[in-house]
Amino acid sequence: MRTLSRRMFLRAGAVTLGLPYLDAMLPRTLRGATAETEPPRRMVLIHRPLGTYHPFLVPEKAGPEFEATRYLKTLEGHRKHFTLFSGISHLGYPNSHHTESAIFTGVSPEGIARADDIHNSVSMDQVIAEKIGHHTRIASLTLNTANCASLSWNRKGVPVPWQRSRSQLFRRLFIDGTPDEVARELKRLAHGRSILDGMRGQLKSLGRDLGSADRQRMEVLTASIREAEAMLLQDEAWVAKPKPKVEGDPRQYDQAEHWVAAQQQWYALVHLALQTDSTRVVVLGLGEQGQHNIPDLMIGHHDASHHGKDPAKIEQFARYEEKEYHNLAGFLDKLTATQEAGTSLLDRTQVLIASNLGDASSHAGDNLPVILAGGGFTHQGHVAFDPKKNHALSNLYVRMLQQIGIETDRFGCSTSVLSQLG
Repeated sequence: MRTLSRRMFLRAGAVTLGLPYLDAMLPRTLRGATAETEPPRRMVLIHRPLGTYHPFLVPEKAGPEFEATRYLKTLEGHRKHFTLFSGISHLGYPNSHHTESAIFTGVSPEGIARADDIHNSVSMDQVIAEKIGHHTRIASLTLNTANCASLSWNRKGVPVPWQRSRSQLFRRLFIDGTPDEVARELKRLAHGRSILDGMRGQLKSLGRDLGSADRQRMEVLTASIREAEAMLLQDEAWVAKPKPKVEGDPRQYDQAEHWVAAQQQWYALVHLALQTDSTRVVVLGLGEQGQHNIPDLMIGHHDASHHGKDPAKIEQFARYEEKEYHNLAGFLDKLTATQEAGTSLLDRTQVLIASNLGDASSHAGDNLPVILAGGGFTHQGHVAFDPKKNHALSNLYVRMLQQIGIETDRFGCSTSVLSQLG
């Protein structure tokens, strides 16, 4: 493999600033044994809102030698690269759709007891973004096509804004502004920072005359201002740097024949964001789907999920789920095929796909469908916990945080650290 020399960089000019991380950028002394440890670690959190039909997902046998179920046959090519967990959930959560807001936070059950009064805690992606987000143009990406409050929350329990448009995401990641647009953006960022500076001073003065409850509310606001300031500083540092160049036109991401193709576009954009090291942390909410333009789907996704054990509805639900797992397999294929310093992007990326419901037909919040792929773990195939006395999902989250380099032994409602992954 050739090394990119200093002369080659100078000859290429500013375009090199937009390049992704390349093996050829490594000094010769870092090749070989140390090169594998050099690339960054990443995480993708994916949420599906309507549970699963367990007989088609969960094998009877635990361990790596399970017999593939109907759904797992779509992931057979990645058998050694994922672990399916059964008998796992956020303990004590109500049986309700609204618990999707806490799927990646693991907040205490009291915080998620009422749909109209959620008191959330920080989500896993934001903990990671705090530590490694400054290394990339975008600290973390929150992408959501679902109809929940948010899947990503800051340390004050405030929802993080999300991106809903695929074409706008493509522009944000890969389309540079003109010199005039860049200048206007820098001016806008500077103006925004001056407004925040003024607000912070006024709020500090006002806080001296408030009671304790109001001061707590003000602290939430000032914490949001601090986060906004950090985002502005990060934007200022990157706005004049060329973005990575990839093939494609943002307009193509406004066009999808049906939800299956649209979901594939979301996965393609997440793959490009990771491959170009534009971000290392992604949350993707997939939302409920419709049957439009897909011949074998006769009823809506939500209707099919609430099947009431009707065989015809179960079959319709299974067709939705098979298509979703097929799209997931395609995403894992992309990550596997992308090499980085002698290993695959999948080996460097934890991909978690989960739902806040176990059985949507009964709105059950236990026995959640949870699959973790990649990330450099020694995967175990099927890890089965007690379906009547579930294991805490946040224990898995602690293990995932440790794997990405966060030194912690607690997260959300964890009771320990999940030890079944190598």
